Amino acid sequence: MKIYSKLIVLSLLTLSIACKQKSKENSMKENSLLKEWDGPYQGVPNFESMNLEDLEPAMDYAIEKHLSEIQDIANSTEPATFENTIEAMERAGKLVDRVYTYYGIWSSNLSSDKFREIQQKLSPKLSDYQSKIRQNEKLFERIKTVHDNSLEENLKPQEQRVVELVYKSFEMNGANLNDEDKARYAEINKELSKYYTDFSNNILHDEENYVTFLNEDQLSGLSDSFIKSAKKEAERQEKPGQYAIVNTRSSMDPFLTYSDERELREKVWRNYYSRGDNEDEYDNNELIKKILKLRDERVKLLGYDNYAQWRLQDRMAKNPENAMNLLMAVWPPAIARVEEEVEDMQEVANDENAEIEIEAWDYRYYAEKVRQEKYDLDSEEVKNYLVLDNLTDAIFYVAGRLFDFEFSEITDGSVPVFHENVKVFEVTKSTDGSHVGLFYLDPYARKGKRSGAWATTYRSYTSFDGETNVLASNNSNFVKAGEGEPVLVSWDDAETFFHEFGHALHFLSADVKYPTLNGGVRDYTEFQSQLLERWIYTDEVINSYLKHHETGEPMPKELIAKIKKASKFNQGFATTEFLASAIMDMKYHTTDPSEIDPKTFEKETLDDLGMPKELVMRHRSPHFGHVFSGEGYATGYYGYLWADVLTSDAAEAFAEAEGGFYDETLSNKLVEFLFAPRNAIDPAEAYRLFRGKDAEIDALMRDRGFPVPKEN
Repeated sequence: MKIYSKLIVLSLLTLSIACKQKSKENSMKENSLLKEWDGPYQGVPNFESMNLEDLEPAMDYAIEKHLSEIQDIANSTEPATFENTIEAMERAGKLVDRVYTYYGIWSSNLSSDKFREIQQKLSPKLSDYQSKIRQNEKLFERIKTVHDNSLEENLKPQEQRVVELVYKSFEMNGANLNDEDKARYAEINKELSKYYTDFSNNILHDEENYVTFLNEDQLSGLSDSFIKSAKKEAERQEKPGQYAIVNTRSSMDPFLTYSDERELREKVWRNYYSRGDNEDEYDNNELIKKILKLRDERVKLLGYDNYAQWRLQDRMAKNPENAMNLLMAVWPPAIARVEEEVEDMQEVANDENAEIEIEAWDYRYYAEKVRQEKYDLDSEEVKNYLVLDNLTDAIFYVAGRLFDFEFSEITDGSVPVFHENVKVFEVTKSTDGSHVGLFYLDPYARKGKRSGAWATTYRSYTSFDGETNVLASNNSNFVKAGEGEPVLVSWDDAETFFHEFGHALHFLSADVKYPTLNGGVRDYTEFQSQLLERWIYTDEVINSYLKHHETGEPMPKELIAKIKKASKFNQGFATTEFLASAIMDMKYHTTDPSEIDPKTFEKETLDDLGMPKELVMRHRSPHFGHVFSGEGYATGYYGYLWADVLTSDAAEAFAEAEGGFYDETLSNKLVEFLFAPRNAIDPAEAYRLFRGKDAEIDALMRDRGFPVPKEN
């Protein structure tokens, strides 16, 4: 009788669990973020119906599903093979990818106080979820078996590459640790995820809340287009009749370049470079100390001397010494050039009887005066020819010439967008009309959108489970003009626009079988985008797309000549502010963190380097989001310079080619070896296939107008 009663209870319990599971499944079917991507173009994100209230339950459910898929792979009784282990892992987690697309939109494009509350809850959950996968012993044993067998088997090249990348990723993230160390490793990751979120949100707070409002009598030196945009921004911020200088680079930079109001320049400069450093609840200095200590503790568990040593082992640089050697090779000529630039600026200030010594908030202002005097080049005159809509047409033209891509705007509402300012374009092959994917363009600054410019994907190309199209996105922070007014941008911003489109082209041209191969090596993936910047200097772009916003006349040849002549101007400033940030990044991660107080460490390190007092790091430590809002660029900021060595060398190849920058043979090699493979080929080998040799620093030095090292 007792056995019978227990059976009844067990049956009822099983039935109850099944009912709860069924109820959960049904409720999840109504979740806006879990719904299948339907509609045209192989299905698109349901941006029009995404509901923030659905985010946390959707992510919880998606994580649960993925972990279940991983358990099935790990617990398989079949011998481990490439197909039932690596391919099965590549196929798993699609629901998490879908939800994470929406998460990324709210995080980067539509942040709010409510989202940030949810983000604080989800960050440790996401960290814990990733640790459960990477520290799954049974799963790693299967991966290791496949990896060891692959050394003896003849796998296809992309199969071998994905095996190596997956194995290395697990190894680097604690798969070989004992149980106690694994637990601590996972706990550290969870703590770090919270600190990264806090760091990022603190920056966003200071960007949103430190706005400089100007009156009518404080606009001297500013262009009409900038004034109109600033007035429009003030109206958006409910300050009609005033002019808003928001705390982002795209607003700060032109203000510091043109404003005649020195005290206001200093105020705007201090607001911008003090983000995360205001000794309040949003100050990031304590977070930096915590992040550095946890990173150091984590890599010590793995047996590494410092974080940089661990991080760079699978990068092109291989170790921090190689990265630092490159940085320090360029540092002396860069600061020497700064001295020359400051002398020129001080002379102009003296001639104007300004009675000042050049300070950091004066650098852009007087550099512009020197530019006009030395090269007779007025940046405001140049801006008149840099209309955002025309630049969009220009990048599409370049994509057509090099990649055979055609972009057609979709205006029938068939593709939902997450904000009314977002435009969507279908990408097809010009030669045969075949579909490639979609390109989303989100160009304007707004509250809740992180500063800067970036590229991302909502879906990447793969072919192992049938071909998928690409959903790529570019995001910028241009200040939106008034109704009927063109958006005019600086030459630097125009280059950045081309740069981010280079990332999009890298996504759109991918030809890889497995999702893992869509990743990248950090000091290599900036190369493709940096290279694309060079096409803005081509005659085809200048003559056809850089047209005056009022007359429609193309940019005069005289102005083009001035731009090209001045292209190496201010390289001391540009190179030194970057190098200072890259060197600080490396120093932070090769120094005992117990000895580091960020404010003191930053100052003492820069003093030891001989940092010119007239400028600052491009990203000061308390708002160095590349490094402290996550780990993508931590000890990786140097990668921009490493990639620029490749860029300078590749640009020389195009300059020497018979057809110049549109040489068909070289363009085909560009796509075949540098864009399409993504991470399916070792980057160094991919570059040699394109160029026939390794890149050398000499090209970089020539490119920046610095003396080439004598030993070379």
